[in-house]
Amino acid sequence: MKTFFTSESVTCGHPDKVCDQIADRILDSLLEQDPDSRVACEVTCTTDQVHIFGEVTTKASVDYPSIARLVIEEIGYTCPGRGFDAASCDIRIDLHKQSPDIARGISRRGEAEMLNSGAGDQGMMFGFACRETNSLMPLPIELANSLAKRLEHVRRTSELLYLLPDGKTQVTVEYEDDVPKRIANVIISTQHCEKIDIKTLRSDIINHVIYPTLPADMIDDTTQFFINPTGRFVIGGPAGDSGLTGRKIISDTYGGYARHGGGAFSGKDASKVDRSGAYMARYIAKNIVALKLADKCEVQLSYGIGLAEPIAVRIDTFGTEKVSKYSLYDAVLNSVDLRPAAIIQKFGLTAPIFSKVSCYGHFGNNASMMPWERTDLSITI
Repeated sequence: MKTFFTSESVTCGHPDKVCDQIADRILDSLLEQDPDSRVACEVTCTTDQVHIFGEVTTKASVDYPSIARLVIEEIGYTCPGRGFDAASCDIRIDLHKQSPDIARGISRRGEAEMLNSGAGDQGMMFGFACRETNSLMPLPIELANSLAKRLEHVRRTSELLYLLPDGKTQVTVEYEDDVPKRIANVIISTQHCEKIDIKTLRSDIINHVIYPTLPADMIDDTTQFFINPTGRFVIGGPAGDSGLTGRKIISDTYGGYARHGGGAFSGKDASKVDRSGAYMARYIAKNIVALKLADKCEVQLSYGIGLAEPIAVRIDTFGTEKVSKYSLYDAVLNSVDLRPAAIIQKFGLTAPIFSKVSCYGHFGNNASMMPWERTDLSITI
């Protein structure tokens, strides 16, 4: 049976990703000075404006506007007169300390008690892995992320001089009996300078972005390419659309191929299980597939605020398991410590590492050097 699945990604200049990057750079800057920082930083942006708000409890002292301007400059919004640039945008800061009602549930003294620190909030997180790619990620999201990274690359290296920072990609893969067979269509929308004609842009994107990135054996004569379908994308970034942290949670994870608990990552320290729990869920799922205990695996963890142990764990192998599902479940619970503080300790999540995955996915190829992507879990059945 033929089916189709579509995933999308965005470049670092997309307004939502501008916000994610500012939030994670602030988080990393705070953790660099104070690894015990408690951070729930949100960012929004629009024409000539950035608003940084939320809760921060820390001993660190950082210059929030300077961090935001540096990120915006690095992304490439440096030209005045286009509605958003690093030097002239107005930056507003509204940060206050974490609620003591939340802090009392996650702060413990002494090493033994520290590992029993509770989750910073309730919620459920999902992790997923499958055999479609070497990274054990679904193929559509890996292709969409790769196209978005390539789009940024040809802009930054001046291979395509007329490109501007904002952009989106989308890939539809055709499956036969759940096996990816071909790429059905590709959509790329990229911001550009006004003078370039659409015919040249479309040809350049196909030859400089699509063909060098996508597997040639999955493209055929019927694969469709849609490049800037409206014909014009000059006004972009925060000047074209407002941005907000946590609004690209599907492209951050599995491209919609697996379930999502709804919690975003960027701007949150790892005491927030939205982040640490999702990383652990991916780690478990990936290791189960890497160990060939199943061909496909989804893990759900759920937590209650102030409680150290998860209130529920679910492992779904979709009938692809190679061992008893019940034995696998018991073996996983005996192999990993799912308390949030233990996850933080295992993965080193008090280190300033989060800016590295603010764009192009928190899992898979883009995160290949991150600790939750390791396949070093020993599961004895």
